[in-house]
Amino acid sequence: MHVVVVGAGSLGSLLGGLLAREHRVTLVGRDPHVSAIHDHGLRVTGVVDTTVHPDAETTAPARCDLALVTTKAFDTASAAATLADTDTGCVLSLQNGLGNESLLRDRLDCPVLAGTCTYGARRSDPGVVAYTGEGTITVGDPDGGPSAWADRVADAFDAAGFDATASDEMPRLLWRKLAVNVGINATTALARTENGALVDGPAEPVAAAAARETATVARSEGIDLADETATDAVDRVARNTRANRSSMLQDIDAQRRTEVDAIVGPVADHAEPTPVASTLAGLLRAWETERGLR
Repeated sequence: MHVVVVGAGSLGSLLGGLLAREHRVTLVGRDPHVSAIHDHGLRVTGVVDTTVHPDAETTAPARCDLALVTTKAFDTASAAATLADTDTGCVLSLQNGLGNESLLRDRLDCPVLAGTCTYGARRSDPGVVAYTGEGTITVGDPDGGPSAWADRVADAFDAAGFDATASDEMPRLLWRKLAVNVGINATTALARTENGALVDGPAEPVAAAAARETATVARSEGIDLADETATDAVDRVARNTRANRSSMLQDIDAQRRTEVDAIVGPVADHAEPTPVASTLAGLLRAWETERGLR
């Protein structure tokens, strides 16, 4: 399978790099990361220590079997534009937040899948990505139900050594993923802690409360997501990625715009009362405003 990864940041580089052990992969990103991979290969460190040699470009190729979108949520429109002239069999969004799949569907003439991913990654130097925690990948139709493409994509990940499955329950899984991201990303970004600090430390009740609020909002939208399911998911991911610095914390470290609007916004801005999520969103948005990032 020819896989194009649009958004060769931390997660995109890790997934593309490990997929390249079994499939043809083209990483689409920015220099100097792309140039370093082109010249020397992609070094993967951490859980797996290897060097792989995917193609690396700043533009998408003419065709591919699967396009994997791993950009920030606020760059989804740009990712769609990158793929506009590519003959793509299927697109899979493994992004944070809600609504990415709808935007991709509106702008691209191919099937679009939704996915969840709990693998930990951190990109440091150009051409290097750290594999900081094992996880799982689940893919499926964003509206739920069976999907032949989801089965095929899950098999492709499995062949490359990932723990991947296809699911017909993606609407519920996307909201569960959102609960994890609201609980972990926002809390660790503000506390400046690795994920493991949410397991037993003083920030754990904050993360759990944010996850429960996400479950409340999900149920108001007709999604069957129990509070315990949401909090258990936060705890499990935090334990499995103890050493990982969440993507939002990495953004804070680098003084970059965060995905607060796509991750925390759907909960904080909802009509349901969500005091913890609203506080987290307000603080993150204030941090961005102070630095001219909004």
